[in-house]
Amino acid sequence: MPEFSKPIEATANLDVVHIIDDDERVRSSLLELFDSSGIRAEAFVDTADFDHRGDPQAAGCLLLDVKLPGMSGIEYQRKLSDAGFDLPIVFMTGDGDVPTSVTAMKAGAIDFLLKPFEVDELLSAVTTAIEEGKKQREMAARRRHARECAASLTPRERQVMKLVTDGLMNKQAAYELGISEIMVKLHRASAMRKMQARSFSDLVRKSELLQ
Repeated sequence: MPEFSKPIEATANLDVVHIIDDDERVRSSLLELFDSSGIRAEAFVDTADFDHRGDPQAAGCLLLDVKLPGMSGIEYQRKLSDAGFDLPIVFMTGDGDVPTSVTAMKAGAIDFLLKPFEVDELLSAVTTAIEEGKKQREMAARRRHARECAASLTPRERQVMKLVTDGLMNKQAAYELGISEIMVKLHRASAMRKMQARSFSDLVRKSELLQ
C-alpha cells in the first residue's frame, strides 16, 4: 500500500487535475491549458512524486502518462486500486498500444488519449472523469451513512430488514424467523427509523448499499 504524505494544501475540497508526466514541456503545457480553462491542476514528475506530495483521496481526477520512469502508469493504476483509492484516471501516451489501452479501460480508466491530443478531446475526457469522481464520492458517502445507521440495528432488526427488502411479505418473514407477524412489523418499523428511511423503497436502496 502506498504511503502518502500530507496532501498539497487547499486541494482537499476542490476538483483538481493531478498531472503525472515526466516530460517537463508536457507538464507546463497542460498546466497552462487548464489554467486558461479555469480548471485547477497540479503537476508531478512521476508516481513517487505523487505519492509524496499528492492526495489520491482528493476531488478531481488523475491525468496519468502510461510510460514513466520507475513505476508505469498501468502499474500505478493497479497500486491505487489495491490500496482502495478510486481517483478517476485518464491515461495519455505517445504510443498507440491497443493491448495496454484495453488493460487500462478494463481496470476502470475513464479514457485513453494518444499524444498529441486535441484540446477539446482532452478537456472532454477530464470533465467526464471529474464528474465520475463526484458520483463516486457521493455513492461512497451514501454507503458510509448507511453503514453508520445499520450499526445501531439489533440482530433481529437486521434479519427482518434483509428478508423484507429481499421481497418477502411480513407473513413470510415471520414464518422464516419463527416469530409473529406483529413482531416483524415492529422490527421493520424500527429498522426503517434507525436507517432513516423515508419510505420502504428508500429502505431497500439503503439495504442494497450495505451489500
